[in-house]
Amino acid sequence: MGAILTPTGSHNREIMEQSQLNWIAGYIWGIADDVLRDLYVRGKYRDVILPMTVLRRLDAVLEPTKQAVLEMKTLLDQAEIVHQDQALRQAAGQAFYNTSPFTMRDLRARASQQQLRADFEAYLDGFSPNVQDILENFEFRNQIPRLSKADALGTLIEKLTSPDINLSPDPVLTSGGSVRHPGLDNHAMCTIFEELVRRFNEENNEEAGEHWTPRDAVKLMAKLIFLPVADAIESGSYLLYDGACGTGGMLTVAEETLKELAADHSKQVVTHLYGQEINAETYAICKADLLLKGEGTAADNIVGGPEHSTLANDAFPSRQFDFMLSNPPYGKSWKSDLERMGGKKEMRDQRFLFDYAGEPEYSLVTRSSDGQLLFLANLVSKMKQETVLGSRIAEVHNGSSLFTGDAGQGESNIRRWIIENDWLEAIVALPLNMFYNTGIATYIWVLSNRKPAHRRGKVQLIDASNWYQPLRKNLGKKNCELGETDIKRIMDTFLAFAESEESKIFPNAAFGYWKVTVERPLRLRVELGEGARRRLRVACVDAGEEELADSVDRVALVLGPGPHLDYNGFVAALEGDVAGPKLTTKRIKLLQAHLTATDESAVPVIKKIHSPKKVTTNPLCGLYAQMVDGKPAVVEYESDTALRDTEQVPLLEEGGIEAFLRREVLPHVPDAWYDPES
Repeated sequence: MGAILTPTGSHNREIMEQSQLNWIAGYIWGIADDVLRDLYVRGKYRDVILPMTVLRRLDAVLEPTKQAVLEMKTLLDQAEIVHQDQALRQAAGQAFYNTSPFTMRDLRARASQQQLRADFEAYLDGFSPNVQDILENFEFRNQIPRLSKADALGTLIEKLTSPDINLSPDPVLTSGGSVRHPGLDNHAMCTIFEELVRRFNEENNEEAGEHWTPRDAVKLMAKLIFLPVADAIESGSYLLYDGACGTGGMLTVAEETLKELAADHSKQVVTHLYGQEINAETYAICKADLLLKGEGTAADNIVGGPEHSTLANDAFPSRQFDFMLSNPPYGKSWKSDLERMGGKKEMRDQRFLFDYAGEPEYSLVTRSSDGQLLFLANLVSKMKQETVLGSRIAEVHNGSSLFTGDAGQGESNIRRWIIENDWLEAIVALPLNMFYNTGIATYIWVLSNRKPAHRRGKVQLIDASNWYQPLRKNLGKKNCELGETDIKRIMDTFLAFAESEESKIFPNAAFGYWKVTVERPLRLRVELGEGARRRLRVACVDAGEEELADSVDRVALVLGPGPHLDYNGFVAALEGDVAGPKLTTKRIKLLQAHLTATDESAVPVIKKIHSPKKVTTNPLCGLYAQMVDGKPAVVEYESDTALRDTEQVPLLEEGGIEAFLRREVLPHVPDAWYDPES
């Protein structure tokens, strides 16, 4: 019977624990309404509540070792030791500490707001540098004057240190020794903090998705990078990285997923988290979240703030990582980053400019209006090359990453570089309205530099756009989520690597194209009437070329006013005028500008004449057989830039470029040709 009752008891405890955590989150949420209602608009409550919650938790954790830290601080100062951080961490028994003489409880009994403010600021100044970094990026000190002036600071402290709530890891006991409030371990405290962050994000719908990826999407991404190699993960250390880490949700879910898989396979793994985030507040949340989890080392490996753009200021230039996942900003300008990097001409960052495919400066630099693919290139640059597993990547993109950018431009070069190196395993199309701040189509790109044999040379496209569960209530623009069955279905499809209605498999070459420049001949009609010749003469006088106007007048007497549809004959007549000047490029431009107009019925303008003994006729390449002065020749025509066009020809086109042009172009424009050099 005991064996039967144990799971039920465990389940009941889990329900009670979750209920308690929800109550605490609700209590803190209620503080915001009670204390800040007339001071802040609702969207700004987070500016106070999140940092105050962090401070109270850190304060409660540090209470047992407070005296030891103060004694260590005194010893270090007496010994005139400058670098005190590690010694103070050891004294605190934590990755953080506070050297002020106060705890938060000490600040409750203050005679005046002035005294409270002074002591509270001294209390904040006593925290370790990593906590100072969090406070600075929360910009929390900016809130103190307003809170103090409104007499709200003391109320906040009273409520957060109230005996009605316990944010300490130690239980609160009644006078009789029974537990009044259980202690909160790091996981429970982090759950409360993340619930507060989630509520504030929902409160601010317009901001909710910018730095916050839905947990269901993150779970899928984590499974996409771990499940395919679950059997190959050995005991050891693994480095995880997110180059746009926001509040850190992807890193923590990835860490949890990896540890669960390792445990299922009887392996012991140690994870090291690394991240970079440009937004100050979300960086502060991420770092605070890790400190609250007890992951002080990981918190030290999160770098962020406005000066720490991943693109312009890589925080980990020499690091390589085992697993990487990101949801970078899409459709967002990175012009300021580009300028800091020297602009396109002066760019020297080896993540985005290197020797490849015979090009000494192969550029991945995208349009400044959207840098999302550069975040992917950043991840690829950090792949491990020497390990058995190599590296695996999952990154979210919108549809523009699939097609934006012309051949030779940054976006196209990134896709080409990834596919030619056979790193792209799959692209998964997600349901619409999956994210909080956008309803557009989104896709997960899955990359690996250790593709299994059956995937090599191929890319899998999975359409999961119809696999979702509707939400009962929209969260911003998010109206659906991936349920556990949906995630399993996607993973089963990915791992099966088989053709189906929702799964298509293509060779790498199917994604490659030739971009071909298609030309058509310039056809000019020549007007030699009095008005046209008068306009030419005025231009020739201004250019010091009156001899040319005289020559045209003489030729016009022979040819007549026109219109003449054979420009080549007109030029031959001018060249035959022994008294006329030589036809230089400058003079040709004067003639064409004032005497000619394009005319589809005119004869093509000849650019060059070749001997058929030296050059072979090939009309598709612009080499035409023609009689010139009664002799066979091979001619090239001048191209009409107004009619110039480009065609995207698939690399797998049967018969190649010429077969494509014969089928798709020549039936519509029979005089077209292409430049093989283009």
